[in-house]
Amino acid sequence: QVQLVESGGGLVQAGDSLRLSCTASGRTLNNYAMGWFRQTPGKEREFVGVINRTGYTFYADSVKGRFTISRDNAKNTGFLQMNSLKPEDTAVYYCAAREIISTHANDYAYWGQGTQVTVSS
Repeated sequence: QVQLVESGGGLVQAGDSLRLSCTASGRTLNNYAMGWFRQTPGKEREFVGVINRTGYTFYADSVKGRFTISRDNAKNTGFLQMNSLKPEDTAVYYCAAREIISTHANDYAYWGQGTQVTVSS
């Protein structure tokens, strides 16, 4: 079992930056890919980006060039750096972990509790 705890959400203005953290416990994060997803009311969970065990990253087109995913395996923590935030980035953001990289939310068994990001115009 992997437990994930997220932090770092909040209310910012358009153009600002925010960094989300996702800290794992129970298992070492070294063995897992970490995905980031977001969800707004009434919509399905949307893929944001993912990082595999070796540091390879892949992003949704909507965030490419603005968001960066990284990981610090020594701290068992993953990060989502969000720059140039837009109002349409407003959502609850979730981290998730699985052994093999995937862009599909349904493939992930382990999830964080979610953290709210609100971007005002």
